[in-house]
Amino acid sequence: MNIHPTALVDQRAQLHDSVEVGPYSIIEADVVIGPGCKIESSVRIFQGTQLGENNRVYHGAVLGCEPQDLGFTIEKSRPLIVGNNNHFKEGVNISRGVKTDGGTQVGDNNYFMCGFHAGHDCHLGNHNVFGPNSTIAGHVELGDRIFISGLVAIHQFCFIGDYAMIAGCTKVVKDIPPYVTCDGNPARIIGLNSIGLRRAGISAENRAAIKQTYKTIYHDNLNISQALAALKERAPTTETEAIIRFFEQSDRGVTTHR
Repeated sequence: MNIHPTALVDQRAQLHDSVEVGPYSIIEADVVIGPGCKIESSVRIFQGTQLGENNRVYHGAVLGCEPQDLGFTIEKSRPLIVGNNNHFKEGVNISRGVKTDGGTQVGDNNYFMCGFHAGHDCHLGNHNVFGPNSTIAGHVELGDRIFISGLVAIHQFCFIGDYAMIAGCTKVVKDIPPYVTCDGNPARIIGLNSIGLRRAGISAENRAAIKQTYKTIYHDNLNISQALAALKERAPTTETEAIIRFFEQSDRGVTTHR
């Protein structure tokens, strides 16, 4: 292992032989770091945190720290679990779990820009991008291929659907459904994430079906129950089914159209 002499690595931590640890970093007991990970300078990885393969943690990032929760006790905490191929840029801060069995979980291939913070017990999916100084409160769940711009703030217990895009400085207080773009304070849906859908290879036919689905929900003078019932009577696409399921499972309520 390539561990800088100024780094402090607890002897009870488990680091693969290929792991690199930079100067002045601290890795606590029971941390597990998989093959190909690079821990740069002045990083702190707290007790029990688990990192998969090929993660890169940049200067000053803090992973698995105690949550900013007045009821926190170390006896009830759950470790931060991280997948593979994630980038945690300078000053990223992600809390460990405290109130759910799964704790805080990060999937694969995510990119966290500088100053990002995630609270305790969040579940963050795969292939997501998190802009500078964006903030996610506790118990937030994200799907896959979501783009969160800079200075976004997301309320606790919100759920963000796949392929959503959230514009800079947006305040999110309700669930954001899949495939949309939202903006504002509080957030409002302003259209589809058309660029993201095209880049993902979703066909023009399916993109049109997504657009028609949201037209039924937001523009056909139906309440949500009536709109979902009408959508179920049609021949659904995979994306339409995902939208229906999202609305049916939402606890906080879904963000409205502008």
